[in-house]
Amino acid sequence: MKPYILGLGLLLSLPALTACEKFLDVNNNPNNPVSSTPNFILPGIISNGIQTQMFTALRTPYITQYVVSRTANSGGNDQYFFTNAQSTNTFNYSYFQSGGNIPVMQKAAVAEGSPYYVGAGKIMQALILAHATDMLGNIPYSEAYQGGANFTPKYDSQQQIYATIDQLLNEGLVEMQKPASANFRPLYSTSPSESGDILYKGDVLKWQRLVFALKARQAQHLTKKASYDPNAVLALCAKAFQSSADDAQLQFQTAIAPLTNTTNIFGPTRANFGGATFSLNFIRYINGTTFPGVTDPRFGVMTPTTSTGAAPGAGTPSTANLTPGSTLTDFYGGWYARDLGYYEVITYHELKFIEAEAYFRAGNKTLALASLKEGIRAHIRKMSTGGTFTPPTVTFPAITSAQIEAYVASAAVPQTEAALTLRSIMEQKYIAMFLNPDSWSDLRRLDFDPSIYVNFQYPIYSSGSTGPLLGKYPRRLLPGATEVQYNPNAVASLYAEAGATSDQDYVTKPLWFDMP
Repeated sequence: MKPYILGLGLLLSLPALTACEKFLDVNNNPNNPVSSTPNFILPGIISNGIQTQMFTALRTPYITQYVVSRTANSGGNDQYFFTNAQSTNTFNYSYFQSGGNIPVMQKAAVAEGSPYYVGAGKIMQALILAHATDMLGNIPYSEAYQGGANFTPKYDSQQQIYATIDQLLNEGLVEMQKPASANFRPLYSTSPSESGDILYKGDVLKWQRLVFALKARQAQHLTKKASYDPNAVLALCAKAFQSSADDAQLQFQTAIAPLTNTTNIFGPTRANFGGATFSLNFIRYINGTTFPGVTDPRFGVMTPTTSTGAAPGAGTPSTANLTPGSTLTDFYGGWYARDLGYYEVITYHELKFIEAEAYFRAGNKTLALASLKEGIRAHIRKMSTGGTFTPPTVTFPAITSAQIEAYVASAAVPQTEAALTLRSIMEQKYIAMFLNPDSWSDLRRLDFDPSIYVNFQYPIYSSGSTGPLLGKYPRRLLPGATEVQYNPNAVASLYAEAGATSDQDYVTKPLWFDMP
C-alpha cells in the first residue's frame, strides 16, 4: 500500500487516501487514481505536518502551565500523569499522515522537474522531525518510510536526528534558491483550484527564511552543550524572519463539506479544552502580580480580565473561571481559542527572543535588550486589532501603539543593560509563546529554574503525595501506543538506553539536547 493524497489538503486536511498498486490487474477506477502530481500532495504534507504540533499541544500546555485542569486532583497532564495513547498522534502524524507522503511527492517532483516541491518536502521533513524528536527523543528516520518492507524500523539517536535536520534544511535551501524557470510547475496555484504551497503561497524567499528560523531554534536548544555558539545562532537569526509577515502559521477556516475539523483545535467547536482554565502561573505574568502596578495590555485579550488562574491539581469552584456571559470555560474567551484563529509553528517574535538570549549569552546586552523589546512589540502587534468573535461571543479590545510602547517602557521590561537578566528574556518569551510546544524545550534546558520561571509551581497532590514523578519534572513524552504495540523491541531499547525502569521514570530522563 502506498499513500497518495488525491485531493487538496487544506488545514487539518482529510486523511491521506490509499490505493493498491494492483487489484488482480483489473477493476481500475479512473476516478480513484493511484498517483498524483506534487501540487496535490504538498497541501496535505503541510497541513498534517502542522497538525502534528497541534495534537502535541493538547498535552504540552498543561506541562508548561499555560493551562491547568479545572478539576482538583484530576490525574491529568497538569499533574504529570501521561499515557502512551496521548503520544500516538504526535508519532503517527509525523510518519503516516504527513512524513510518509514526502518521498512520494519528491519522486513525482523529480520526475517532472519541479525542484521547489523537492525543497518544500525537505524543509517540511526537517520541521516534522525537529518537533517529533524534541517531544519524543530518539525516533526512526534511517529505516523509516519503507512501508510493508519494514514495519519495525530502528530508532536513530537524537544527536543523529539533529544532524539529519540540519542536512535536510541545507538541501531544501539549495532547491528553493533555484530560479522559477527551473520548475516545470509553479509552487502555488489557485487555478483551477488552490494547490501547492498553502503555507507561503509560493513565496520561496519565505521558505528560505524558514530554513534559517528552524536552524536557529534547534541551535538554541543546545545551550547546555560545550559546542553551543551564540554567535552562530545570531548569524542564523539574521537570515531568518524579517517581520511577522514571515511567520510559519496556518489560518483555521469554517468547515465546508467535504472538509471537516478545519476550525481551531483549541476552539470551542472542537471542544478539546472544556475542562481547562488558565494557570495561576500564566495569569500572574499579565495581571499585575509578577510586575506590580503593570497590567499587560494582552490581559483581556489572551485571557479575559475575570480570569484568576488556578494551580495545577488544585482545581476551581464550579462557577469560577467561566467566559463572561457564557457557561464555557474562560479558556474559550482568549485570543488563541478563536475558532477561526491561527496556529503558529515558528514566528518572528520567537526569533527575536532567541536572538535576545543569544546576544545575552554572547555578552552584548545592548542588542539583547533591543531584540527583547522588538519581540514583545511583534507579539502584541499580532493581536492588537481587536474585534468580536463567536462562538462564544467575545469582544477583544484593540491594543494601541501607545499601549504597546507604554508596556515596553514599564517595569515589566528591563530599561537598562544592567537590569537585563536571563529571567527577563525568558519570561517575556514564555508569555509570547503561549500554547507552543517548544516552550517546553526552554523549560527543560533551563531545568525549570525557579529563579527564571518565578511563578512555576510543582503540582498539588492529595495527602502530601509527591505524585507519579516523585517530585521530578517531565523531560519527554512516552512512546506512542502504536509503537508499543507494533514495534515493541525498539521501544524496549529506548527504555534501556535511558536507564528507565518504568513509564514514570522514563519521562523524567533528559533528552540528548537537554544534557551537557
